Amino acid sequence: MSTLRLIKSQKIVKEAAGQGAKVVVLPECFNSPYGTGFFAEYAEKIPGESTQVLSEAAKECGVYLVGGSIPEEDGGKIYNTCSIFGPDGKLLVKHRKIHLFDIDVPGKIRFQESETLSPGNSLSMFETPFCKVGVGICYDIRFAELAQIYAKKGCQLLVYPGAFNMTTGPAHWELLQRGRAVDNQVYVAAASPARDESASYVAWGHSSVVNPWGEVIAKAGSEESIVYADIDLQYLADMRQQLPITTQRRNDLYSVNSVQEG
Repeated sequence: MSTLRLIKSQKIVKEAAGQGAKVVVLPECFNSPYGTGFFAEYAEKIPGESTQVLSEAAKECGVYLVGGSIPEEDGGKIYNTCSIFGPDGKLLVKHRKIHLFDIDVPGKIRFQESETLSPGNSLSMFETPFCKVGVGICYDIRFAELAQIYAKKGCQLLVYPGAFNMTTGPAHWELLQRGRAVDNQVYVAAASPARDESASYVAWGHSSVVNPWGEVIAKAGSEESIVYADIDLQYLADMRQQLPITTQRRNDLYSVNSVQEG
């Protein structure tokens, strides 16, 4: 756990809330370096120091805080976990990354989260006065079924704290967000760490928000910044009326369903 990173995160939440943000999303592994060699060293219990800071920030600022993710230790296992807090500072839901990032692109990148992490086994949604929100972490965004189930269960915003790298980032980061948004006629927000060229794992950056038409309505560069976007539920309703794919689905031929409820 890095105290400096926690202090910076608090400051960012306050700044965003001061600009009128009602839902604030932090990036994946915001309180630790990203890498299989770091997860055990930085792992914490939940509740623990990092989540206590998040809880206090949410309460002080009166926002819904999607706390990026931290390495969580529980029962001898380590998870990549996102904690979401309400404006009263209470923990609403805890999402453990379902799909572990195990990839091997020859000559470019090999990364095996499963060397140290265990996968979560539940879907994660939370209610706000604005809309219902579905949560995934990074690699979870590649699995269209998860987003479909969230949309089916009434989510109008999907949030993905993530840290795509310099190989997958330029190729797929924005593409996947736009795909999930268009397929499900929802808003998609993805929060990445800023790029640090000196890190062992270099994040692509470019936190962004995509609307149900697939347009990127807010986007950061590679450097540290806060991006803001309005979630317009009337616009979302109009999209669904103009392109009524929800009612046109051939449920008599196919379906995507959750086996285990979160």
